[in-house]
Amino acid sequence: MELAEVPTARPGQVVVRTTLFALDAAARLFLGDVGLPLPRLAPGDVVPGAALGEVVASTDPDFAVGDEVCHQLGWREFAVADAAALRRVDTAVLPSPTAYLAPLLTAWAGLVVAGELRPGDTVFVSGAAGAVGGLAGQIARLRGAGRVIGSAGSPAKVAHVTGTLGFDAAFDHRDGPVLERLGALAPDGIDVYFDNTGGAQLAAAVRLLRPHGRAVLCGLLDRQNGPRPGRADGEEATLDLGYAIANRLTLRGLRTADFADRRAEAEQEIGPWLAAGRLRLDETIVDGIENAPHAFVDLLRGAFTGRVLVRVVGQPDDKADLSPRDE
Repeated sequence: MELAEVPTARPGQVVVRTTLFALDAAARLFLGDVGLPLPRLAPGDVVPGAALGEVVASTDPDFAVGDEVCHQLGWREFAVADAAALRRVDTAVLPSPTAYLAPLLTAWAGLVVAGELRPGDTVFVSGAAGAVGGLAGQIARLRGAGRVIGSAGSPAKVAHVTGTLGFDAAFDHRDGPVLERLGALAPDGIDVYFDNTGGAQLAAAVRLLRPHGRAVLCGLLDRQNGPRPGRADGEEATLDLGYAIANRLTLRGLRTADFADRRAEAEQEIGPWLAAGRLRLDETIVDGIENAPHAFVDLLRGAFTGRVLVRVVGQPDDKADLSPRDE
């Protein structure tokens, strides 16, 4: 952890004291070479991600001291940002402040827009015990999917996915070839695949997608620590695009930023589900910013279900002079 002075706010900027920030497994893709054309974080860079905090100084009329806000400036105790980079937390829109840290737009846009989810569809979600996967399966169910199937990495997570999150069925992807396990739960095939893993699960799903099926490519958990083969003996991890051609499949990459203009629409639908208790925010809170690296490693190892949040604690009030600079 690096310590530095907190800059004061210039005109149009706001200083935010972080209370919670989210850990995102996808950040691993920017921390080393995983064979993808993505920018890499340099030593000293702040790991990005969603965060909640309280305004402690402001030179912008839209934000006052004491306002609760969210931003994407990641792992830090204080953030200094242009006002345009902040969103005010409004519990009339999303009833829980931590909902602003949840990947709601990712899950919603992946299903509704990229996946073109239709009532009655059979949906398969890999990484279903994770932050995105758990929400995607719940949203699919709430939007009228006929059957929602998930995969997870342990019997306990499988039980969580079906018992707590309400999936119709789930399987342990480590317990035998994925093609066999998924095929047994979806003997007539699937219509939508929400892919958080890549690898063998993507290869199996493409084989089982019905004609005109849709695969939403959201995550790469199977290679976040570098490429690796399928786990089960004889399991095929190579994607056979012949199935995509024969069945006229749609495979679409998902980047949440592409759907920023749909955020209000997504939150308008999701907010009432949260308020009524129909959609669950699956969260684990770790105390102390100093524990974030260890928790991040544990996240990559599959130690958690749902979203992992770090609560920043132990910040003295006199840590920095936060008054605006005279210009």
